[in-house]
Amino acid sequence: MGAKEEKKYEALSPFELKNKLIEMAKTKDEKMMLNAGRGNPNWVTMVPRKAFFQLGIFAVEESERKPHRPRLGGPPEKNGIAKRFEGFLKKNAKLPEVRFLNDAYKYVTKDMKIDRDDFMLEIVDAILGDHYPTPDRMLAIPEKIVHKYLEQEMFKGRVPGGKFDLFATEGGTAAMDYIFSTLMENKLSHKGDKIALGTPIFTPYIEIPRLNDYKFVELQIIQDENNDWQYPDSEIAKLEDPAVKAFFLVHPSNPTSVAMHQKSLNKIAQLVKTKRKDLILLTDDVYGTFVNEFKSLAAIAPYNTILVYSFSKYFGATGWRLGVIGLHENNVFDKMIKQLPEKDRKQLHDRYSTVELDPDNMKLIDRMVADSRSVALHHTAGLSTPQQVQMALFSLYCLIDKKDAYKKEAQSIVKQRFETLYKAAGLPCPEHELDARYYTTIDIPKLAKQRYGQEFASWLLKNHEPIDFVWNLASKKSVVLMDGGGFDAPNMSVRVSLANLPDQAYAKIGQDISDLLSEYHKKWEAK
Repeated sequence: MGAKEEKKYEALSPFELKNKLIEMAKTKDEKMMLNAGRGNPNWVTMVPRKAFFQLGIFAVEESERKPHRPRLGGPPEKNGIAKRFEGFLKKNAKLPEVRFLNDAYKYVTKDMKIDRDDFMLEIVDAILGDHYPTPDRMLAIPEKIVHKYLEQEMFKGRVPGGKFDLFATEGGTAAMDYIFSTLMENKLSHKGDKIALGTPIFTPYIEIPRLNDYKFVELQIIQDENNDWQYPDSEIAKLEDPAVKAFFLVHPSNPTSVAMHQKSLNKIAQLVKTKRKDLILLTDDVYGTFVNEFKSLAAIAPYNTILVYSFSKYFGATGWRLGVIGLHENNVFDKMIKQLPEKDRKQLHDRYSTVELDPDNMKLIDRMVADSRSVALHHTAGLSTPQQVQMALFSLYCLIDKKDAYKKEAQSIVKQRFETLYKAAGLPCPEHELDARYYTTIDIPKLAKQRYGQEFASWLLKNHEPIDFVWNLASKKSVVLMDGGGFDAPNMSVRVSLANLPDQAYAKIGQDISDLLSEYHKKWEAK
């Protein structure tokens, strides 16, 4: 297959191109195919999952206490529920997951000072899933637990100036969909607005703004490949332009997998305090837990930031669809809505008046909840309650882990694979404290220049389509990687996921990258 067919596929998202590459790799050798294109982790966090099912057994026993019929249980009763749960914990104390439940129970009732019967009733009722989520934005006690988890992992301490209101969503992707929709509905974004994207970036964040729904004008805030993919001051300075309405980023970045330096965070914080008090910051922090001492934009610019976090990657839970949106209780968005022209405020009053007695003072995050169900179905909004229990258990697993043992384990997996890949590819392994190592981006033309000289690197770029390298990796080596150019990374770069293949696979991937580059070089020498 030649350049003509490659060119045809270049218009596709790298996630769609990946399907073609998989097809090609399977054709060569399905048994040997290695797909390091997607970021779905191949580990599963066991204890909180086992705890979920033990808790489920207790919940069903509670329902069976007063059945309606032999096969139909009743709703759980609050009176004595905590005491009965303590009995359940004692009876099953030999099980590791029950010991975790016992520690989690103590943390919630003693450290967080939440009434034990209130906690158990809400959790048991939630895991049974016999009521609509109430409150619909997020159950009250799981919200407090997840907030504590975010304080620990995203803020490194208490939230400045108050707390964040959380909206539990069906993963981070649903969160993004709800945010974009509500920003438009509430006149905080308009078709044709100029928005800044921290690039390279997860491809859908490039593609969504271009859809007819939004038609945003994109401005790239470009990471410096030669400085561990950090944002230069000159790029951050672009945000000073009042025409830029919002800054969207993945942090740590995807595909480059690096967190921002504190100096850059401080520059953005200073910017929104002074010149750009109206700048919308939208940060997807799903990979934050893979960087020690990670700090979100929400921690340094809390009033301007919409925080999105997903439990999918850290806990191997992409199928659970667990995410949250966070907005500070004293945010700029609510103030901006109040300052809209009277005509717009009237439209919004009418839009939300069927679900809120005082729609003019309805918070943006509650408008997101209503919009997520087209307003009219607001009464059935919210993430399923069993999902919220699992989210709370994942959070508690880390909250009671005072030595960060789980964090060290999860980070060690991607670190080992990262080092294996670079060693096999014959590349010096980057060692930066801000690297998440969940993905890595290898600039093939840059590698070509380092290994064989500028003339060869120039020939490689000039005489081949940007996807030629990933195309040949799939067709010749049965290795599927993402095209970095589709993420606005350098042309002919490749994104490797360090999350989803066995450790030993990364030695082969690294070797195959090196070998394929050598084949291109031999072709160049023979020309």
